[in-house]
Amino acid sequence: MSKLLIVHHTPSPALQAMFEAVVAGATTPEVEGVEVVRKAALSTTAVDVLEADGYVLGTPANLGYMSGALKHFFDTVYYPCLDSTRGRPFGLYVHGNNDTAGAVRSVATATTGLGWEKVAADVLVTGEPAKADLEACWELGATLAAQLST
Repeated sequence: MSKLLIVHHTPSPALQAMFEAVVAGATTPEVEGVEVVRKAALSTTAVDVLEADGYVLGTPANLGYMSGALKHFFDTVYYPCLDSTRGRPFGLYVHGNNDTAGAVRSVATATTGLGWEKVAADVLVTGEPAKADLEACWELGATLAAQLST
């Protein structure tokens, strides 16, 4: 069975709604053979990353950057996972009050260094998530899970 790891920092109601939509998509009954593991960014370890076959990353845009929690995640797992996780698929969702560009750029720098492969379009939301935004989050989770389906 494949494992999809959802690493998230969810400090707001908007991000909670996006996270729940990603989880719903990833756990849709149409996709079989994938275990979905949800971990807060501050408690995710290198072992969690090494045991997973793909990743969904969720973060707020804070001061033009990914959250400190997601940055801590990358700081913790980068070198232990550098050679062993190359080529693994990932997706990203970001919420910002007015901009997400810096957060996306900072995550792209880390995932490029790790050699992870983006397999779905980023879901970028500013302000309150609309129905279409939550549907895109659902699709993100489903796409990553389907990518790992056996």
